Amino acid sequence: MANLYAKNFNDADETKTPPKAKVEIVKLGNVNASKLVLEPGWMWSECIKPTVGGESCQAGHVGVVISGRLACTHNDGSKIEVGPGDAYYFAPGHDGWVVGDKPCVMYEIVEAGKDFGPWTHSR
Repeated sequence: MANLYAKNFNDADETKTPPKAKVEIVKLGNVNASKLVLEPGWMWSECIKPTVGGESCQAGHVGVVISGRLACTHNDGSKIEVGPGDAYYFAPGHDGWVVGDKPCVMYEIVEAGKDFGPWTHSR
């Protein structure tokens, strides 16, 4: 028998609130779906790096932007900017930041047990 899952982000299994961000996570068997709301002024190197350390984000990200814009620069110097309707993959070794004065809302899917680093700010 197949495992079927459906959960609403309004009833998230976990909520993380690092500076200028809110991440709601629902657990769907062996994967987690996350809704990220990053506020204007959010930047990985300013808001997350002080907690996790390192020179750049070491997580890979696969997702879709719903609203707002996000820019990403990889350690190799490559850059990308994504906006509403864009699907994206950011390889480990990057910095990212919200572009403009509107929140960036994104959805990401990751294997259970993987995370966006030790964001210890949980509900």
